[in-house]
Amino acid sequence: MVSFGGLSGDPVGAARLSDLPLGHSAVQTADHVIILVTAGQGTHALDFVTYACRPGTLLWGRPGQVHQFGRQAGFDATVLTFPAAILPELPLPELLADPFAPACWQPAGEDEDAIVAEIAQIGVDQVRFGGTAFGSTLIGHSVAVLLMRISALAPVPRRSPADLLIGQLRRELEREVRHRRVEDYADQLRCSVRTLTRASLAVTGRSAKQLIDERVALEAKRVLAISELPVADVGRQLGFEEPTNFGRFFARETGQSPGNFRAALHRTHAPRVPHQRSALPGRLTPRTA
Repeated sequence: MVSFGGLSGDPVGAARLSDLPLGHSAVQTADHVIILVTAGQGTHALDFVTYACRPGTLLWGRPGQVHQFGRQAGFDATVLTFPAAILPELPLPELLADPFAPACWQPAGEDEDAIVAEIAQIGVDQVRFGGTAFGSTLIGHSVAVLLMRISALAPVPRRSPADLLIGQLRRELEREVRHRRVEDYADQLRCSVRTLTRASLAVTGRSAKQLIDERVALEAKRVLAISELPVADVGRQLGFEEPTNFGRFFARETGQSPGNFRAALHRTHAPRVPHQRSALPGRLTPRTA
């Protein structure tokens, strides 16, 4: 995994998207990434889901997710990056780590005003206090406030026994992503396969096996996108002893062979879109030419 160019060094990085040396290739980072679009119209993809963006669009990339920057003409954003380690304890486990959690919003009214102000202040504090113990504490708590404000935009998480069990399953999947049987996860979670499957159906509408396969397929996409590992090695890394089994699994989950997915990703180019000036407050408005 990498850090975005120009954002390494301090625990929290703040920069304009247009100032970062990023191309159209996929980028994976170990940090959280908050992106607030400030000008233009364009696209941004997180874990191969493409979001249409305009001024005010807010995106949250979690550690390990793959970013694909549209880089359309006139498109700009404020980008914050930070490691999970700087955050105080937060009651947001579903949003902090789940790669399938909500990732894109178009806040309005008071929500937009508050989020824009928080991001602007974090950038100011990074300039004033970055590199100091005081600054690390201040900015860490400011980022926590920002995430709490973003969490208010998402649906309120449920806390039924089934929800809690599936939350445990998702955390276990993030701990080690490998192609394993439902029975293996049920044993780790000290429940029966039937209980795990019923909970998964109740919470997500999909079986536990579908959840596991979905996460393994996502990890396969990530590795294919950001590495040059041979397809057979990608499969072995994810627990498939036979390359043919991995190929069948990937095609079933994505509709493409691993090789075709990788080739299509490298052929993708961002479309040009009309330029639109930002209407957001001055500190977040990109520089004019």
